[in-house]
Amino acid sequence: MTSMGKTRRTVSVGLCAAAVAAALAAPAQAAQETGGPAAAGTAPGWNLKDTGTDVRFRGLAAVSRKTAWLAGSKGTVLRTADGGRSWRNISPPGAGELEFRDIEAFDGRRAVVLAIGEGEASRVFRTADGGASWTESFRNTDPKAFYDCITFFDSRNGLAMSDPVDGKYRILSTGDGGKSWKVLPSDGMPAALPGEAGFAASGQCLVSSGRRDVWLATGGGATARVLHSADRGRNWTAAESTIPAGDPARGVFALAFRDGAHGIAVGGDYRGDQASPRAGAVSGDGGRSWQQSKTPPPAYRSGVAWLPHSRSAALAVGPTGTDLTLDSGRSWRTVDTGSYDTVDCTADFGCWASGEKGRVARLEF
Repeated sequence: MTSMGKTRRTVSVGLCAAAVAAALAAPAQAAQETGGPAAAGTAPGWNLKDTGTDVRFRGLAAVSRKTAWLAGSKGTVLRTADGGRSWRNISPPGAGELEFRDIEAFDGRRAVVLAIGEGEASRVFRTADGGASWTESFRNTDPKAFYDCITFFDSRNGLAMSDPVDGKYRILSTGDGGKSWKVLPSDGMPAALPGEAGFAASGQCLVSSGRRDVWLATGGGATARVLHSADRGRNWTAAESTIPAGDPARGVFALAFRDGAHGIAVGGDYRGDQASPRAGAVSGDGGRSWQQSKTPPPAYRSGVAWLPHSRSAALAVGPTGTDLTLDSGRSWRTVDTGSYDTVDCTADFGCWASGEKGRVARLEF
């Protein structure tokens, strides 16, 4: 492709992203101007897909507009290859007692799923044939460890994180696509705060961008922090976020970085009867510092994702709704009131969300 062709394609994709963001914002703006909700069926938004189950899906891996993987309670893994019209139950045999909270998929055949919990309840499974068969590649044997999230830099290199063990977060590393795992040395990890931990709420408490950068979200301690590593988990630095903590139910629940510098954090207090002020924060320096969102999400949010090909638009989801930002997380506007736990988007504008009672949706335009 010529340089002119590349430029035209970049401009075209950028305009498409801007149009998507503007279309999403329109219903909420209309509701504000008229004092009521937008008319049904007149605007883009989440289109629910029937999964045929009441499982809670906190693990979600979007591959494209057609292909997505789900991981949830009762050891359940589902996959669609037709945009959500049908779902195939490909759960690992004998996993019915496990709680799957995170899944990372490389395509329609290869995926790695994390089961969370104390001791041997924390496990990692891998498939290379679309879920026809699974291999258990890691089982935690330390009763003090509790694994929360996994992330991959590419199809071979990835990390998993556990709540603090002996005062520090524990990091697992793989270099072969999840076939084998090893615990990284802890000397490059700062000490955890008293009561501090991660939240296995959406598979987004450990996220990566590029080949080496990774961030870890925390809560429960006196302050909610974001830890960053620039060398695939070997050495870490910690920064305080503006999201309130000071309670086991409060902190940063999800992170999203569109590159090595620009990040969004969301969270709050997951208890439905508790308010979640200051539930959003932004960073423009790779997580070294965080600024409070001027207009944060109005309630607790557990998942966040950048809209594809956009430098400023992102979605945040939680049990009480979906919010949209058009200014990189500085201000948020509610665009949907459905319940979701996590959200993920792909380059072909395949944005998916999932949550309680088998709820799964794809963004339709």
